[in-house]
Amino acid sequence: MISGIVTAGHAIITVMFRIPNRADLPIEFVVDTGFTDELCLPPEAIALLGLRFKYAMPANLADNSQVVLPVHEAIILWNGEERDVRVLATGRRPLVGTALLEEHELVVQFTEGGLVTIDEL
Repeated sequence: MISGIVTAGHAIITVMFRIPNRADLPIEFVVDTGFTDELCLPPEAIALLGLRFKYAMPANLADNSQVVLPVHEAIILWNGEERDVRVLATGRRPLVGTALLEEHELVVQFTEGGLVTIDEL
């Protein structure tokens, strides 16, 4: 099970990144059910982590604009197991999307300090 808390109206969880030759790095992410891919990180964070570029991908944003986003790869710990994920370089805030939540149940108590849980189905 993955758990977190609601802070300022956002469901927040911590995702642990496995970076070669470095200690694991925890990063707080907002769970965003409107984002259909795996993870988003600001481009500056991706550069600091040294994530490997995979390809550029066209994307349709919430305002219906079209952009091309760099996609990187990372290894994270998800439910205690290593998992290869796509990380889109965009935005100002780290986001977890619904592709990472596939085959999971998300429960959020939407009150300040409320519990966020993600369980495998």
